Amino acid sequence: MSAGRAALRAELVKLRTTRSTVWTLVLAFVLCVGLALLVGLSMRTGFDRMAPDARAAFDPVLVGFYGLLIGEIAIVAFGVLFVGSEYTSGMVLASLTAVPRRGVFYGAKVLAGTLTVGAFSLVTGFAAFFTAQAALGPHSVSIGSAGALRATLLACVHLTLMGVFAMGVAAIARGTALPLGIMIPLLFLDSQGLGNVPGIRTVAQYLPDQVGFVMMSTVRPDRSSVGYRAFGPWTGLGVLVLWTAAALVGGYLVLRRRDA
Repeated sequence: MSAGRAALRAELVKLRTTRSTVWTLVLAFVLCVGLALLVGLSMRTGFDRMAPDARAAFDPVLVGFYGLLIGEIAIVAFGVLFVGSEYTSGMVLASLTAVPRRGVFYGAKVLAGTLTVGAFSLVTGFAAFFTAQAALGPHSVSIGSAGALRATLLACVHLTLMGVFAMGVAAIARGTALPLGIMIPLLFLDSQGLGNVPGIRTVAQYLPDQVGFVMMSTVRPDRSSVGYRAFGPWTGLGVLVLWTAAALVGGYLVLRRRDA
């Protein structure tokens, strides 16, 4: 067996046997799908009370993914814990003794985490979509409606890349406290409107979680709306890929240049 395959198998074993990573994924699923149900039911009962312009801008697909924008916080925690806990526990020394080639070790860890969070995100994204549409009732759309499948697939990709991005940040920080202490409050602030503040919107709209709104949408807000973003879903995907790549490269450079 090659060193890369052996390292990947070892990282998958770590994932299966670490309770914190498993429970963060369980929490993420409950948040994503549970909130999709609650938001869908709320929108169903409140639709008739909406102003005409709000009805025109109503995006039933994005409604199903509001929960994902909260559940991604658990995904971030998963990525940070999977990578950062090796440093906080001191296990990274044993891991690098077993796999002395740091690039192989890092690649195997990132690949194991990506495969896990990718499979999870695929199931969760579609579960959230169908749950929300069932809750929306007469205001729902099908997966074959214009933009619905694209938005759902990009929602899955968004969750996956957020987890991978968190792995890179944890590798840069060489621990869990700093990335969790920075990333989770930042995600909460953004979800509560940081990206809608006119003075900082130009920059904040390109933050990782903000591009998620664009990737998951099928209705583009009017230019005068606070929810308007200056780019479309595919550009948003490109921005998120750049964020993720930068974090992964940074994590590798830190691992390569610093002692364990």
